[in-house]
Amino acid sequence: MRASGFMAGLRCALVALGCITSAQADVTEQNLQRPYTVDAQPGESLRQALNRATPIAVNGQRFHGYTRWNVRWTFRWWREPSGRCTITEVQTQLRTEVQLPQLRTATPAQQAVFDRYLPALSRHEQGHVQFGRDAAQAIDEGIARLPALEDCATLERTANALGHRLLREYTDREKAYDQRTAHGATQGARLE
Repeated sequence: MRASGFMAGLRCALVALGCITSAQADVTEQNLQRPYTVDAQPGESLRQALNRATPIAVNGQRFHGYTRWNVRWTFRWWREPSGRCTITEVQTQLRTEVQLPQLRTATPAQQAVFDRYLPALSRHEQGHVQFGRDAAQAIDEGIARLPALEDCATLERTANALGHRLLREYTDREKAYDQRTAHGATQGARLE
């Protein structure tokens, strides 16, 4: 414990002297799964059963899988004797939530179709999770690499503006992913 306190003090002293310019960066991740239950009725298609059971509706359109992700960041800075400020630590949190169907009752034919469909749908949703991971990493690294700026208020504004710009960029990439894959259909997440 004494050694880690010593190292933290040494790091702060080196930052103050300008010997260290990179901040400690840290991304933590929380992944949640929220399955919803599907009871397929004999005589209905799997598509009909999923459409009836899904709680997922976006702009009036029903989906069988959905991923939400959220990135939050905090950072610490050090004010140099000159008044300039340097980022010393960044902590970034990614929270993902994936909703996928869970087939509880089905005929053997419906189960066979589901067993082919679910892995493709899951792969598509994991693509969405990856956009969240990439965004969190880019934000974390981008803020950690910011140079010392003339004052702390400017540094805070610059760091937060960078984080928000990167969030928009990765959200736009994610929308393009859905368009490019037709919401997973080109990846095999398609029912006839």
